Amino acid sequence: MIWKKREGGELTREEIHYLISGFVAGEIPDYQMSAWCMAVYFRGMTFEECTYLTLEMASSGEMIDLSAIPGRKVDKHSTGGVGDKTSLVLIPLVAAAGIPVAKMSGRGLGHTGGTVDKLESIPGFKTSLPQEQFLQQVARIGVALVGQSGHMVPADKKLYALRDLTATVESIPLIASSIVSKKLAAGADGVLLDVKFGDGAFMRDYDQAVELAKTMVEIGNRSGRRFKAVLSDMNEPLGRAIGNSLEVTEAIQTLRGEGPRDLTELCLILGGYMAYLAERSASPEAGADLMKNMLESGKGAAKFGQLITAQGGDARVVEDPGLLPQAPVIHPVVASRDGWVERIDCRALGICAMKLGAGRSKLEDIIKPEVGIKLAAKIGDYVTRGTVIAEVYASDRPGAAASEAEVRDCYHWSDKQVSQPALIREVI
Repeated sequence: MIWKKREGGELTREEIHYLISGFVAGEIPDYQMSAWCMAVYFRGMTFEECTYLTLEMASSGEMIDLSAIPGRKVDKHSTGGVGDKTSLVLIPLVAAAGIPVAKMSGRGLGHTGGTVDKLESIPGFKTSLPQEQFLQQVARIGVALVGQSGHMVPADKKLYALRDLTATVESIPLIASSIVSKKLAAGADGVLLDVKFGDGAFMRDYDQAVELAKTMVEIGNRSGRRFKAVLSDMNEPLGRAIGNSLEVTEAIQTLRGEGPRDLTELCLILGGYMAYLAERSASPEAGADLMKNMLESGKGAAKFGQLITAQGGDARVVEDPGLLPQAPVIHPVVASRDGWVERIDCRALGICAMKLGAGRSKLEDIIKPEVGIKLAAKIGDYVTRGTVIAEVYASDRPGAAASEAEVRDCYHWSDKQVSQPALIREVI
């Protein structure tokens, strides 16, 4: 099978079953699976092979059955980016509209943040629930938001560990199968994918992001679920806050109708597609109108409070975000010249926030929920020299001072007026 894939052949479902089940059982050694991954990296896989691989990975462990919960259940996945706190706004809005959401999210690594880390900045919030309690909560209040179960998709965990060590992470068939297998195991009827492209995204190249989106949608649909993908821009941070407590605060402001334009717009668009996938609206546009109603009526914010209470957290943060962890040091960063913001080094900003303690470079790193960066100027804004363009939230003054020049260097200027980038490029 290694030879067959190396020569560009197509594996059958039986062969892929043999590979994955044998690998999980320890019958196929790591060195042979590594060789197969490298063959896939260079030769690729057909949609048929990707679907077989995804289904085998999904069924390698615990699969959640949501059939007892009335209605069509929808899920959402983002490929990740700097300041991406979309789930914190989007999931309460969708649930407030009566669409059940059983959401499992991950932790952050590197320059991108993780939803679970953000939720854990809310005092008392439990991101781990027994499966029975998880399902009961979705049935009772229409939503649950937890970390991924350790018993789901063991094939993916084992395979990813190999890919990480053998330079085969950037294989689109393997990335797509990894993501979609977890979504299938989580049991939703429909899945919306937010595939990000640009400097702050996992997939910087737009064409590669499109290829990944098409592959995931094709696999999902072939697996008997409804999938759609939205290609969204990550050439600058989403919203203005980077860092866990700061992002929860911004999400709450957005649910109260006071959030930044780009985050609000993206959540309404994505929510519209989720409503459409759930068959609660005749079109994505009608679904976006439904989400806007949930936002303006306050029902989305109320649902977020209900979710926090159900999972042991202090729901008073919805009314008073000041109850979230607060940084002892806030250090301003000022513009070195007049001009329009032409470009922001999004990935570098994410790395800067990570070094402050908002993210982790290794899985065992401890998160500091209170630290991060808040942007006052974004692409298309005109500022004058000496104006505050960002603030560094740090645990001590030396850390804040050390980050000041790094943050300033992330800004690039133009003497000519610059337009704001379009948020959504394409829907697949």
